[in-house]
Amino acid sequence: MTITHQGNVSAFAAAAAKPVETNVQSKLFVRFLTRLLSALLIFLAVSASAQEREPVRIAFLDPLSGPFTSIGTSALLQLEFAADYLFNSRGGILGGRMIEIVPFDNQQSPAETQIQFRRAVSEGLRIIFQGTSSATANALNTAVARYNRRNPGQEILQLNYAAVDPVLTEENCSFWHFRFDAHAVMKLNALTDFIALNENIERLYIIGQDYSFGHVVAETSERLLREKRPDIEIVGNEFHPIGQVKDFTPYVTKIAASRADAVITGNFGADMVSLGRSIIDSGLDIPIYTFYAAYDGITATLGEGGKNRIRLVHSDGANPVPTEERRRFNRAFKTAHPDRDVSQPRIPMALSMLVKAMEQTESTDPYDIALALEDMRFTSMSGEEVWMRGDDHQIFQALHILAHTDEGVEFDIDNSGFGLVRELRVPAGETVVESSCEMTRPLR
Repeated sequence: MTITHQGNVSAFAAAAAKPVETNVQSKLFVRFLTRLLSALLIFLAVSASAQEREPVRIAFLDPLSGPFTSIGTSALLQLEFAADYLFNSRGGILGGRMIEIVPFDNQQSPAETQIQFRRAVSEGLRIIFQGTSSATANALNTAVARYNRRNPGQEILQLNYAAVDPVLTEENCSFWHFRFDAHAVMKLNALTDFIALNENIERLYIIGQDYSFGHVVAETSERLLREKRPDIEIVGNEFHPIGQVKDFTPYVTKIAASRADAVITGNFGADMVSLGRSIIDSGLDIPIYTFYAAYDGITATLGEGGKNRIRLVHSDGANPVPTEERRRFNRAFKTAHPDRDVSQPRIPMALSMLVKAMEQTESTDPYDIALALEDMRFTSMSGEEVWMRGDDHQIFQALHILAHTDEGVEFDIDNSGFGLVRELRVPAGETVVESSCEMTRPLR
């Protein structure tokens, strides 16, 4: 009996101990799951918070070295300042995300543009600002189109703030490219209207850089002047290598020999400085009609010699300053960068339109942004309404003919005392032109 009793006790004890052991294990397991779940929730919360704070990174791809360094650097500073002044200082965008501008130096080279584009893509950047030179803009447009065809769902968006070769919104138009400046034909329509009003011009000389934009300026100027002033004789139409001519005296000698009454040029950067200075120094007292004869050292260099002789077509009205908002922006930029000027107000406008598209769609995906930008109406800080046409992604805005002078200037340029004063305004509706664009749209 004893043995049996002991055995029963042992068996009972073993049976009684088993559920106790199981209960302990269950409690430990539940505690483990609770801790794991808590850790997972904390991780997700931290990840979500980090995602909210992750910056919106935007590539800037333009010359930051070489003969056109000044233009590229100036544009970069304006884009960075606009991001900080308009958005980062006010809490960011999309619920608190800062805008980060990531610069890439394409050295004003189409080949280097392709290389820097691949770098930007490898760093996960999907929005690219670019504008200096139509040659590099066309190279970037080609690279973006090829990449996007091969990588559906990971597309890149090209925001062009200044490259004005019409081909970019006509035969080479792309769903992934948006231009925030009037193209060359639109600008030349305004400029040749102004030239046609000057009855003193009977002989005109055209000179420009030997690349796509320079050729568009030459061909379009001849065509439009034949239509508007067939009595004007084109006494010269020639090209020079871009960024390579150190002395324009031989070219100016030919201009003088032609007895031209005026000059048209699409030159920019160092080429504009050298050509303008050579014409002035030669003693030729004739008007020079241009696109880019101001800012980044050009205005200071031309100085008194350019007064009432240099005229350019621009999307900005310059002086008189149209709004208090624009005045505050100019002053703030000048405080931050005393040796620079707001030369391209299209840059803060383009950034503002980009942010508006992001906020509307609550997305940074290029496809969503592109859809929101199409046919967007936007009022710039200058009080001008602009329209981004959906058919070709070409913007339409008022154009202005500006004169280089030191009279009536609230904001001068290059700290020179000279600036730009508006002589003629062409309303946005009068700048609209037809387009040959046949855009291929991605399927989503």
